[in-house]
Amino acid sequence: VASHPVVFTTKTPYTLPSQKFMIPLDWKRYQLSQLINKALSLPKPIPFDFLVQGEILRTSLAEWRAERGVGEEETLEIEYFESVLPPQRMSVLPHEDWVSSVSCRIPQHLLTASYDGHIRLFDYSQKPIRDIAAHLAPITSVCVVPTPESADDSIIVATASHDLTACLTQVSLAPGAAAPYHALASLHLHTSPLSSISSDSTGSNLLTASWDTLIGFWDTQIPPQDEIAPDPTDRKKRRKIGNAGSDADRARRKAPTTVLKSHTARVSKALFAPGSRERAVSCGFDSTVRTWDVESGVCVDTITVPERPMLDLALTPDGHTALASSTDRTVSIFDLRSSALSRTTGTLAHPSTPSCLVCPSTASSAQTQVITGAYDGIARLWDLRSTKSAVASFKAWSASGTESGAMKILSVDWAGDVVGIGGEGGVEVWRVGQGERAGK
Repeated sequence: VASHPVVFTTKTPYTLPSQKFMIPLDWKRYQLSQLINKALSLPKPIPFDFLVQGEILRTSLAEWRAERGVGEEETLEIEYFESVLPPQRMSVLPHEDWVSSVSCRIPQHLLTASYDGHIRLFDYSQKPIRDIAAHLAPITSVCVVPTPESADDSIIVATASHDLTACLTQVSLAPGAAAPYHALASLHLHTSPLSSISSDSTGSNLLTASWDTLIGFWDTQIPPQDEIAPDPTDRKKRRKIGNAGSDADRARRKAPTTVLKSHTARVSKALFAPGSRERAVSCGFDSTVRTWDVESGVCVDTITVPERPMLDLALTPDGHTALASSTDRTVSIFDLRSSALSRTTGTLAHPSTPSCLVCPSTASSAQTQVITGAYDGIARLWDLRSTKSAVASFKAWSASGTESGAMKILSVDWAGDVVGIGGEGGVEVWRVGQGERAGK
């Protein structure tokens, strides 16, 4: 059998001594993975995938070489990395109404927000711990506000809603807590429904995005008095949500620190750059991705992709790359550091509208990966080093794979090896992992 000279490299801890191998041309991923395992004498087999000139090898070496017109003398450098194991469904959490937003950021818990205006907290045994009527209209977005380790076992949750407000709610994780939750503040700026809310990594600031073209920049301090005069109809609303209470207990009405104005249509998402409180990135229906200096409220950079209204945004853990999902069934990949005219470095093509996406929460071995959720009811795991097709996909609510009959995915979140999927079918929790670590 004809063979080809190959040198292997890796960024994993499983390194081979530098040497040239003559690899049979009919070999595919499986045989290459066996070779690496044998050469390393690994006690327990680890499946590896292979990158050749920036693409994951999905064919035999001969087919790959023929497609690229690579000569037989040219030594190929092939990088290997731990394979992603097939995702496994861990649990299903039925909801009566559509779930617009999920968060996996509380260890051993899952937080959900729904069109019925409620936020719900579950533990990993699928037991509902909290069910809180936070808004009188659909909630579009929920996030956990990081706080210093507190002794009282509680978290702060931020929600954004169609009722034109965002809210901060303190939620106790203790099962038998005397005060299960406490509404801390409501955020008032927007004149149209809110589409997202997000926190910086320290929990000291928030960003809200709205259909009214504005982005609000807020601190998370709870003021002693209202910063905005109460709405006369508000007392009625509060009584309905069951948070009338005494004045001392009442949620404070907050005003934004700064308002970011530059988008010309609905803003879909605004996020802080990883590890930053000064820099933010947003996307919207005006087909732009914008970078902001939040303190001054100035838009410092705009990437325009004509005719591509954007639905959701994610940033890689290093903050160098933005990904935006769009109504044209693509996810665009942008290099935020580049000064080139076109900063689109690739696209992830979907058979159905990708409504949501998420990058891993920390810089890990998965830092080149992203998970997207689409209207065909399928979540897909992609590797940005090879964008032709997804590395793995998981059907939520046993999706049929067609947009017409499927229950749409509206939200995905990913922390560690846990992926939460929310949408028309409720919530599912999946486990996704690499190589041997996935079993842990």
